[in-house]
Amino acid sequence: MSNQQKVVIITGASQGIGAGLVKAFRDRNYRVVANSRSITPSSDPEVLTVAGDIADRAVAARIVKEAVSRFGRVDTLVNNAGIFSAKPFTGFTAQDYADNIGVNLTGFFHITQLAIAEMEKQHSGHVVSITTSLVDHAIDGVPSVLASMTKGGLNAATKSLAIEYAKRGVRVNAVAPGVIKTPMHAPETHGALAGLHPVGRMGDIADVVDAVLYLDNAAFVTGEILHVDGGQSAGH
Repeated sequence: MSNQQKVVIITGASQGIGAGLVKAFRDRNYRVVANSRSITPSSDPEVLTVAGDIADRAVAARIVKEAVSRFGRVDTLVNNAGIFSAKPFTGFTAQDYADNIGVNLTGFFHITQLAIAEMEKQHSGHVVSITTSLVDHAIDGVPSVLASMTKGGLNAATKSLAIEYAKRGVRVNAVAPGVIKTPMHAPETHGALAGLHPVGRMGDIADVVDAVLYLDNAAFVTGEILHVDGGQSAGH
């Protein structure tokens, strides 16, 4: 097998958007390194699974080390792992805060730092993070300050890294979705959640996957926060 075949690391890969991304990248002949706390081994020899908490630097280091050892390179990193906690601000606990910071920010920091170090060796690469449209457009009745604080940090880091690495061949972008129809949203909530979007529906996993694939192929796009939110960020 040629080491020229592209390799993508996907966090939060066991279900929902992450599982959709694994399938989409495999369909495009990428080798995939898939991580989540509960991920199980894959029968596909081109999919390497690494279980563990992305907030732990040792896990992030193992993911990148095994990607390079098994497949020889890292071309794309999709920071998909994330926690979303919708509570009134004064109802958040210290554990809620630690969990959100750990996965959404610390996890991003460790895996992105280690992946970019590998990308620099080949003078090419792409990092794309999944954030949230709520950063730009808060919604009455959806109390989500920890999501906005942590994912807003990712949006800011995306632009900063894009400029820092623009001349080194590494692009950095983000996708900011609205509410996506995944297993985390019970079917009985779908009607109310659809109403949060001007287009009148929830997003599908394919909507986010298509946005990530676009950015991965868009060689002249870096520092972009691509809203995939049914018009949420435009207004109501």
